[in-house]
Amino acid sequence: MIGFEETEVTPDLRAWMEDFRPGGVILFSRNLVNPEQIAKLTNDLQALADNIPLLIAIDQEGGRVSRLPSEFTIFPPAATVAQSGSTELAYQAAAVTAIELRSVGINMNMAPVLDIHTNPANPIIGNRAFGTEPERVCLMGAATIAGLQDHRVLACGKHFPGHGDTSTDSHLELPTVHASRLRLEETELQPFRYAINHGLQAMMTAHVHYPALDPTYPATLSPTILSGLLRQDLGFSGVIVSDDLEMRAILDHATIGDAAIRSLQAGADLLLICKSRALATETFKTLHRAVTSQQLDTTHIQASLTRIHAVKQQFVYPYHPINVSTLSGIVGIPSHRDVLASIMNQADPIV
Repeated sequence: MIGFEETEVTPDLRAWMEDFRPGGVILFSRNLVNPEQIAKLTNDLQALADNIPLLIAIDQEGGRVSRLPSEFTIFPPAATVAQSGSTELAYQAAAVTAIELRSVGINMNMAPVLDIHTNPANPIIGNRAFGTEPERVCLMGAATIAGLQDHRVLACGKHFPGHGDTSTDSHLELPTVHASRLRLEETELQPFRYAINHGLQAMMTAHVHYPALDPTYPATLSPTILSGLLRQDLGFSGVIVSDDLEMRAILDHATIGDAAIRSLQAGADLLLICKSRALATETFKTLHRAVTSQQLDTTHIQASLTRIHAVKQQFVYPYHPINVSTLSGIVGIPSHRDVLASIMNQADPIV
């Protein structure tokens, strides 16, 4: 799954997509101008995908992690939604978000954050989390997942096995969480376990080192954490998505090609490269060589393809191009803004 700089399918992007055929794209604010432009962009991207439609993803958590333009209904951060005290409002907020995303051709949301805000010094999570207690994060997270997936947007819980207790930002360096295995089981892992048991179909890894779980590798590169803990112990059968492999937590310690191989070997299904076309090209070529030389086990690759196909069957097929004329009756309409107003009225104003 790749990101790019453009707001339209340029000849260069078209040629690259046709050469490398990624399984999905992720959109950021830099790609998005208004609803009509987004719909045209997603239609044009899907037109390049032959018979296998793309997963088209976005980070639309609400609050400071919102990519959509102002015409859309933009909800507050997870902490504010949770302050409303209502899982029904959390569900409605996610449903509105999903309806508006689907209306412009976006079928996957990199949300909800299932991290617990256990470290007040955490520079990256903060109010992106639903709260400081496992139970609240479990209930609000499950409501958000249901609101998205009931309206045919694939939810992707993050950041497994928990980014809430870090004191550094994995975009800039590799954080380490020194919590014991018991503490992780009793706290950090609870929302992920609950989400799996309530139908979550995709999970994003954390570029975080947990010595109690794996003395050597961060979660994104750890067979012990992804194949052992997440797949076997927690029973997750959906798609494991790496966080962006361009982040310093990864690239300060490995080339992107080596990290991609290691992440797939660890148990990831879908690799995120969110910006650089050169790094995406390097990764595709490295993976091709690794499969050809049998460094990567093709049975594992096939299992990943099967899992990705299963979520596409549920959330992407049958694919139909977006009718731009319908957008004004969906995006930012009064009934959607009413859900936002209800949350703001019930939330603690200090959040």
